[in-house]
Amino acid sequence: MATAATLGSTLPFAAADTAMARRRIPGTTEDLPVIGLGTSDEFERMPADGGVELREVLNTLLEYGGTLVDTAPGYGNAERVLGTLVADDNMAERLFLSTKVRSRGRDAGLRSMQASTELLGKAPLDLMMVHSLVDAETQLDNLQHWKEEGRVRYIGITTSRRSGFDRMEAFIKNRDLDFIQVNYSPLEPEAEERVIPAARDNGVAVMINRAFVNGRYFSMVRGHELPAWAAEFDCDSWAQLSLKWILGNSDVTSVLAATSRARHMADNAAAGIGGLPDTAGRQRIRQLLTGM
Repeated sequence: MATAATLGSTLPFAAADTAMARRRIPGTTEDLPVIGLGTSDEFERMPADGGVELREVLNTLLEYGGTLVDTAPGYGNAERVLGTLVADDNMAERLFLSTKVRSRGRDAGLRSMQASTELLGKAPLDLMMVHSLVDAETQLDNLQHWKEEGRVRYIGITTSRRSGFDRMEAFIKNRDLDFIQVNYSPLEPEAEERVIPAARDNGVAVMINRAFVNGRYFSMVRGHELPAWAAEFDCDSWAQLSLKWILGNSDVTSVLAATSRARHMADNAAAGIGGLPDTAGRQRIRQLLTGM
């Protein structure tokens, strides 16, 4: 994400005039802003400035109408860093906080879940998911008990690899899930073949990771000019092109993008404002990118 602002963005660093779009969490009356903030890499340690820039990232997300922030115990000290930052100005209550459990065994999972709650400073947590399907049966049982006890509002599972799609699809069909988190982008479109339709058909919200394929997307588009036709759906940057392609799938609930720069957060959030590419536009984007 550190390169996003240099790849065609014309968005000024200022508060949004219009809040980003929101989409309904299936089976509820609650909706979620379509662009969220990921914390992998970017929030894994408290920076030397004491978190000044990271606080500005969070404030920028809120200024654009965003609320979703996703983290995990596996992201270094990200839960601790995030918890410290959102403790100010009652920010935790204004955000939809999502984290994960990646432990093996019932007791280890419960200890991890309790630690996450304490580090993030919010109870109940908004969402907790089984990270990368690790010991998913056991941890989903733990999460279901917590949900019944009112200690977490929503539960789910994640994967960031195509090799996890078959297991994810089986869990979608056989367990009572609220969310999945899955990799999906113009460069990794395979989740739209079975996983995302399964989530739609079973009333499960879809959160997207790897929107920029861990930076490979920016390496690929660097040096290329953003096509003029991107303006047809209010797209001002390469980052927005990928995010808008993803959101062009109406079965997607929200998309995560990690950054530690407020300007990049503003650029990402703007992808949730204005038009989206239709089917033909999404095909055009894929053709452009696969031709690079």
